[in-house]
Amino acid sequence: MAKKTIADVNVKGKRVLMRVDFNVPQDDKGKITDDRRIRMALPSIEQVLKGGGRLILMSHLGRPEGKDPAADKQWTIKPCADRLSQLIGKKVMFAPDCVGPEVEKIVAGMKDGDCCLLENVRFHAAEQIKDKKAKDDPALKEKKEKFGKQLAALADIYVNDAFGTCHRDNASMLTVPQQMAGKPRVVGFLVKKELEYLGEALNSPKRPFVAILGGKKVSDKIAVIEALLKKCDTVLIGGAMNYTFMLAQGKKVGTSLVEADKVDEAKRLLQLGGDKLKLPVDVVAAAEFKAGAAAQTLAGDIPDGLQGLDIGPKTVEMFRKIIAGAKTVAWNGPMGVFEMKPFDAGTLAVAQALVEVTAKGAITVIGGGDSAAAIEQMGMSEKVSHVSTGGGASLEFMEGKSFKAVEVLDEA
Repeated sequence: MAKKTIADVNVKGKRVLMRVDFNVPQDDKGKITDDRRIRMALPSIEQVLKGGGRLILMSHLGRPEGKDPAADKQWTIKPCADRLSQLIGKKVMFAPDCVGPEVEKIVAGMKDGDCCLLENVRFHAAEQIKDKKAKDDPALKEKKEKFGKQLAALADIYVNDAFGTCHRDNASMLTVPQQMAGKPRVVGFLVKKELEYLGEALNSPKRPFVAILGGKKVSDKIAVIEALLKKCDTVLIGGAMNYTFMLAQGKKVGTSLVEADKVDEAKRLLQLGGDKLKLPVDVVAAAEFKAGAAAQTLAGDIPDGLQGLDIGPKTVEMFRKIIAGAKTVAWNGPMGVFEMKPFDAGTLAVAQALVEVTAKGAITVIGGGDSAAAIEQMGMSEKVSHVSTGGGASLEFMEGKSFKAVEVLDEA
């Protein structure tokens, strides 16, 4: 999936419309609590500005409905414009909308090296058709196309640097580049890096290739587990999804989080995986989920009144040995409730094992979402090969799904 990048285009004097992922976490006052996604876009942003391009940035933020402006106001993306101004050391203009006469006037007045951030694209309901049944509704499709055309008309060049939404066919991701056929349509450096690392890890891995999958739900990872069992030498399972597998093995799980309706799927995956699929041999459990709760290590059944909240020490040791022998490791999903001690030990141990094997030359890819948050929180994100910015996108990439928003862009 080799695509032309922003480095392949002469941006001097051109209006460059770049889709970024500034969907950053904020506190209840709108203050950004983690600007990593903004920082990750800086190389592409600086490439355009230094090249004399007129950069128009667009992104979504949060989950506005695009129907009630007053209710959506909390999701204004202006704090991202303010933070980006600080990071690049120059004023980033902020447009109060993303389409319309006022936006067109701001863009028309831009000079070479200027940067403007459009208001949250999801303030327009036409950005995304959420209901799958409604995707074929002619009226909704027409609104989405009209919105995409308005955005496309703003620029001479389109850049996709928003890997976190590459798996979505939103207007800003797919309709806009479709409307810009004949003009340069390229990826930014972040998407290029994501495609290279994830592509290399999944399609031509150095072996042994180990995948580590955690998180809450088996249902979220069924297709991923199936895909990885075909590609990996070993697949390690942790997190709450383990308790559904335990049920499938006929074990008791106490009050642990399970998906009872997925037990048959778990049985099928166990049979499909055979020796490749490694489950925890012990767990850390407690009567309640709270900081400092009295925890105990259990091998086998989890009795009534207790819930599993992390992998146990014997499992940690087993996983560490397997990871230590790997040449390629892909990790998606924490091993336990990493946000709270003492249930962060399993996730911390896996992160440390990844750092150690990276130092020995292995390729280690963290698949976004909670895994990325965990390794960032633990201060280890710079010590592994790559931390993805896309949780859902990296999962779908692991499944082997194609991304229309990337396929539409210019081939290298």
